[in-house]
Parts: sequence; C-alpha cells; structure tokens
Amino acid sequence: MVLRRWLFLFVSAGLWCPLASAAPQPLEEALQKVEEHRDRWAFTQTFVERDGKGAVRETIVVRFDPSKPYAEQFTPISVDGGLPTPAVIRRYRKEGERRAEMIENPENAKRRSKRPTLGELMDIERAVLSSEDEQRWIYDVPLREEDNRRLPPEKFQVLAEVSKISRAFVQIEVTLRSPMRAGVVVKIKSAAGKLQFTAVAPDFPPTLTRIEGGGVGSVVFVKIGRRYEISRSDFARVTPYRDRFEVKLGPLQTIDF
Repeated sequence: MVLRRWLFLFVSAGLWCPLASAAPQPLEEALQKVEEHRDRWAFTQTFVERDGKGAVRETIVVRFDPSKPYAEQFTPISVDGGLPTPAVIRRYRKEGERRAEMIENPENAKRRSKRPTLGELMDIERAVLSSEDEQRWIYDVPLREEDNRRLPPEKFQVLAEVSKISRAFVQIEVTLRSPMRAGVVVKIKSAAGKLQFTAVAPDFPPTLTRIEGGGVGSVVFVKIGRRYEISRSDFARVTPYRDRFEVKLGPLQTIDF
C-alpha cells in the first residue's frame, strides 16, 4: 500500500544524519552522541501495525544484534504470536545484507537508494531555537529540498528536543503542516511521527527506544488510515561487526596465558 510505504519513513530504524560544524552546539552534541553509540546496542524490537480504527493488523518481534555478521543481525522471533515463516526469515536476512552494503559501501548504496532517511533530510545547519525552558531546548529543523520528494520542506515541520542535562535527544517530532499528494491517486490528509530516546544504562547517553508514525489519507475516494509503532527493549552493549578489524593491543599484564 502506498500510504504504508510512505509512512514507513517515520518508523525506519535510521536516524543517522551528517554532522555539521555550523549547527547549534546542543543539537550537534546530541547528534554526536547518536553517532558515537550507533550500532553499539543489541535489542529486541517489536513492530506493530494498526488500522484506522486501532485494530492490530500485524505484530513482528525481531532481535537485532549489530555484533553479528550482517546477514545474521536481524533474527525474527515471532510473527502475530507464531513462529516466523521461512519467507520472513529470508526477508530479514536480506535486510541485513542491505545494511552491509550501506555500511561497507555507503557511496554505492546511496546512489541506489531512492528513500533517504529522516536524518539525511534534516538540514541541521539551518536549525533555529524554537523554545526552551530550564530542562530542554527545542529546535525547528528545516528539511533539505534536494532529492526530497517524500517530505517536501514546505509541507512538514521537524522539532528536535534536546535535554540540557544529558545534552542528548529527548524526542524528535515530524508533523504534516497541510494535506499533500503522495502519488497520482493517494492524498495524505494528516501525518505525524515521533522518535523517543531513553537512557537504558547509567553510563551511556539516551538511545532510541520508541518510534511512532501514523496518518490518514485516501486512495481515490476511499479513506484509509494506518499507525505504526516500534518499541525496543532488552538492550545489551556490543561491539559492532563493522569494527571487527579494529583490534587494540593492551598492556601485556592484561593477557591471561
């Protein structure tokens, strides 16, 4: 369904966005924390799709472990309460292989990709402080115009909340300002997405723990609605597979013969 593909941009796993020296300092610090700890958490992810009335259409539970070889990083645990089918297992194996291409050959993957992530579309150099209080800053972050057909800058508002205590993200919200078309016969009347960050260990900054996205639209004259939720739990600190060749030699006394 077109609406599902379009809304899934909100609930995609990637937030990564290029750092920029001209960005507001708290926002750049928050992005730096995301970059430093990217792919250093394994977790269990539960994906839930609901229809316009709130009824559950699909539930998928997957274990993600970035320390494993790419093709094994996504392990389906259950689909709608039952065991994953071979087709689902193959689908997530291919998802891992796509991650390998993006991480190991980012330029080639970028040229082939037609769906930039929210992070890639955020123009953080032009972010402005929208409001603040004793505990947080809220930045209004414009979206880039180039190669951006899914989130036109004039149609969407992105608000990024940064904690003054942790200097890390609290949440990022995306809201459709006015109705728009996402294809010849699809009209999006309302849409919103939210990424929420929570501390999962005392010695590390908050990490992405929940993603929500939803919208209402119509195909020709038929009203449709969808809502997607991703929650992450059971976090474990790991060394990413991409760092497998970065071996550091320690003092000899730490080696147990």
